Parts: sequence; C-alpha cells; structure tokens
Amino acid sequence: MSLGLIASDIPLAERYDLALVDLDGVAYRGHEPIPNAATGLGGARAAGMRLVFVTNNASREPQSVASQLTELDIPTSSDEVMTAAQAAAALLRTRLEPGARVLVVGGAGLFTAVHDAGFVIVESADEEPVAVAQGFAPELGWAQLAEAAYAIQRGAWHVASNLDLSLPTARGFAPGNGSLVRAVQVATGVEPSSAGKPSPTMYHLAVERAGASSPLVVGDRLDTDLAGARSGGYPGLHVLTGVNGGRDAVLAEPGLRPHYIGADLLSLLEPHEAPVQAAEGWWTSGPSAARVTDGALELTGPQGVDLIRAACGAAWATVDAGGTVDADTVPELAVGNP
Repeated sequence: MSLGLIASDIPLAERYDLALVDLDGVAYRGHEPIPNAATGLGGARAAGMRLVFVTNNASREPQSVASQLTELDIPTSSDEVMTAAQAAAALLRTRLEPGARVLVVGGAGLFTAVHDAGFVIVESADEEPVAVAQGFAPELGWAQLAEAAYAIQRGAWHVASNLDLSLPTARGFAPGNGSLVRAVQVATGVEPSSAGKPSPTMYHLAVERAGASSPLVVGDRLDTDLAGARSGGYPGLHVLTGVNGGRDAVLAEPGLRPHYIGADLLSLLEPHEAPVQAAEGWWTSGPSAARVTDGALELTGPQGVDLIRAACGAAWATVDAGGTVDADTVPELAVGNP
C-alpha cells in the first residue's frame, strides 16, 4: 500500500464496509462529545458502513463504553466495541492454557476479559501467577504496581493492554497506561508484550468478528491508531480532533503515516483528494500548495485540510527521496477544530 496519501472519488463511507473507530479524541473527549462525531458516524451508518469502536482503554466493560456512546447520540451495542482488555486476553491465550493463574492489574474491563478467557485471577505475586495482565484504571496505586513488579521478577509474563503514555481527558492529557507500565518496566528491567495499538491484534479481531472485507481504521494518534493501520495492512484516516494535529502528520515517519486526513468524522462522508506533484517542486491539493526547498517547507493557500495534505505530499516525498525537512519550518497547520 502507498506510503503517501491516497485519493477516494467517493465518500469513504461508501468505499469501505467497516470503520474501526478509536474513541478518546475521535468519538468523544473524556466524557464530552466531539463536534460532528455523532453526525459523521450516523451518516456513515446510513451509507451502509458498519462501525466497531476499537479502544486502547482496557478499564471499562464494552457495555459501559456502548452506553456512553449511546448517550452521546451515537447508538452502539456492546458487540460493536473491541477493547484492549479483550485483545490482551486473546494474547494471553496464545501462550497459556485455560486455568493458568494471572495477576490482573487494571479495571473491571480487564478482569472480565481475563476471566472470560478461562484464566484464574489472583491478587498477589505470592500466589505464583504465570502472567501479569496490566491495564489502565484511575484507581490504580503503588500497591498494585508493586505486586506486578514482584510477580514479573519471579518470572511471570508481563502483558500490557496498551502502551499509550498519555490519555486525553476533558481537562487535558493525563498519564496513560504506558506511563504506569513503564514504572513497572523500570523496576523489573523486563520489556512487556502489548496487545493494544499499534499492534494490529485488535483490528484483526474486530474485522474477523464483523466479517468485513474492506475495513478502514479511523484514529487521532499516529503512533497507535495509524501505526496499527500500517502494520496491519489497513488504510487509515487521521482525524484532527485529538492528540496529533496537522504538523505531526507532516513530520510523521513512514510507518506512522495516514492514508487519508480529515478535520473530523464528517470526513467519512466526503471524497478525499490526494496531493498532486506540480511544477517547480510544488505539491497541490485544492487551493493550497507546498514544497520543500533546501530542507525548508514553503506553504501557500488558506489554512485547512487541503494545506495539510499538500504539506504532507511535499514533505513525505522529500524524506522518501533521502532528503530532510527542517521541523522548525513546519507550522501547526490548524483546521479550526475546537
């Protein structure tokens, strides 16, 4: 699949039969709705696109997630939610037999997923668990992290639901599961396995569950959502409502690049233009253009998604040809999102 942006002459909701949609920063922000999310997803459903919400959050039950989405005017059933807790349980099954002892450090969603996978849940390293399943929960403290460290030092397999260092909330970015996992990793010197994005495990499970033939990944984070799309061989739509903005996309390494860029979830209902190389090194998209000259990014045209697409075309082509782009010459590239 192309390492650059690709075009779709029809709305994405008509081209793809399933959207694998991230939650935090895409469908909602903390407990607050994101503008146009309900309209975009409702329109996608009306066009025949199915939805599965795929989240690195392992603390909550799928039904709890579905209820929150429904309250935000995004009607959702629990079987339309795939959590990192479910993916972590699936990863545990690849090496452990049912009945194996697992120390769970996390929230209700992780406890349920590990239990439903047939494992015996223990609370202490002294109960000799063969694995530690670690996921985020706001109530986690030092005592639980210490038990995880003790068990891992004694040989338990460390499985993390995800490695996100930060977590978007209505008040800003808070420490995510990756930050807590890193504390255990520093204490033990053992690198954990991870079931969450950017591993494509959850995407594969969701696609298999839905029986989809043409899935599209939708996310706001390049290092998890879009990297997982690339590693899994799926096209990815980067919406600019969460962690990573347009500047991040322009500077993205090849393995983190999206295939499409949109301001928000309304972009599921729109065709997408790919930047086109023009004369004198310029790349154009709509009324906007960009080029790289002696490592410096030059831009012309109004702020918006077209300018970001043009900048991505120019910057990515330069890097792929062996050149460099001076990050100091790349502005924030706003699209007007709240």
